[in-house]
Amino acid sequence: MKKEFKKHLSKLEKDARLNVWHFALLTAIMLLGTKQKQYKVINVSRRKLMTLSHIKTLPSYHKYFKELQELGIIKYTPSYHPGYKSEVELLG
Repeated sequence: MKKEFKKHLSKLEKDARLNVWHFALLTAIMLLGTKQKQYKVINVSRRKLMTLSHIKTLPSYHKYFKELQELGIIKYTPSYHPGYKSEVELLG
């Protein structure tokens, strides 16, 4: 694992506001980043994140994904073009 991810996870493990679903999404994002060899801005799709995080329902996915944004852990840049994926930037 890249040291950027280790540093990011070390900071997050102390954050009591996060639960297992937040970490499931973060793990999915980092897994995609590792596959893409990207460690700051990562191309994502909702379908892939839901599959990798084992989140089965849209309301749950949107709730925890939104909370990660509100907590300042990620910055989400949606793509409305079908040929381009959305981006997630790991903050901090």
